[in-house]
Amino acid sequence: MNDDLDPSLDLCDQVLLLLRAAPEGLAEHRLIQALKSRHSTHIPNLPLTDKLVLFRTHFLLFNALYTLRDRLLQDGSALLQISPLCIRLAPYEAGSAGLSEHDPLRDYYLDLSHLNGTDEQDVNELLASFWTRMQGGEEKQAALALFELDDSQQPLDLAAIKHRYRQLVSQHHPDRGGSTTRLQSINKAMEILARYYR
Repeated sequence: MNDDLDPSLDLCDQVLLLLRAAPEGLAEHRLIQALKSRHSTHIPNLPLTDKLVLFRTHFLLFNALYTLRDRLLQDGSALLQISPLCIRLAPYEAGSAGLSEHDPLRDYYLDLSHLNGTDEQDVNELLASFWTRMQGGEEKQAALALFELDDSQQPLDLAAIKHRYRQLVSQHHPDRGGSTTRLQSINKAMEILARYYR
């Protein structure tokens, strides 16, 4: 992945090239780093330590992902699975487009007014509201969702949660190009889960 991406390609096509080269999928952070290292001109080439830059980069990528998912479904060539920890192409299954449910995240990311109308204060409020929703009965479920353990079929214990925590810290640590804000969220989620899984 050392060659520059063709600047005449839109972000969807650049992402498609990178995903085809990684059949096992890529985490959001790795996909962003691959776009930056191959000099994509469609995302900000700025450090992700700034919350607003992080939000805009994330938004642009997810806008492209949902647009690409729609394109691939329409032409029946592939299914695009979208999750922050694994974005991957899967084989197309006949009837997939007809079975898809309404997706509010798709609606959000395809509406560019959310990108253009969101400032740093809005980003801070989005982060604060995430943790506010976690208070009370929702905090455990939200923390499990952040760790992507909310649909786990295996019984969860503190050892499994700590293992997942170490994976996420390693992946999102600022020394490795991760986000301080994301790392703070991971640490907060670990504090919450430690109270429930002693």
